[in-house]
Amino acid sequence: MFVRLRQVWAFFLIFSLFFLTSCATQTPSRFEQAQQDSSQRGASAVVRESVTGGSLNRFFPPAGDGYERVYTQEKKGFAEAKLKKDGKEMAVMAISDTLNNPTALTKFAKSDQKIAGYPAVKQGKTATSILVGDRFQVKVLSRDAAFTEDDRQTWLEKFSLKELAKLDK
Repeated sequence: MFVRLRQVWAFFLIFSLFFLTSCATQTPSRFEQAQQDSSQRGASAVVRESVTGGSLNRFFPPAGDGYERVYTQEKKGFAEAKLKKDGKEMAVMAISDTLNNPTALTKFAKSDQKIAGYPAVKQGKTATSILVGDRFQVKVLSRDAAFTEDDRQTWLEKFSLKELAKLDK
């Protein structure tokens, strides 16, 4: 009888252990939490107040000096164009509304560099960005080694920055 009682007790303990550990809630990792947050009903990566991508196209620099401007992407809060010369892609230019990504603003907070009067940051060896009107990130990315940091700065200055700063205010 004692052996039987011991077996029942051991079975109960093992069953309790499995039951309790299987029901325990585990804190999701930051990646699982982001997935949960982004897939909830009504969640959106683009805020309603964000400007349309098409409205950003008019602020891009015009083609010239042997360069061709080719618009490649446009969606709410974002527009992109390639800069080509002699059929070769030299750079990609983009404007993005930081309302869709407020964390993008943090990189400009510590900036001690300015381009055309706006806070500027270098991102790696091939990208330069400025923050216009505390809202719009304007970026030029080199796609060819011949397109230098000075070229990126020159093209950033060619955007209609003052007009962009006034947009949607």
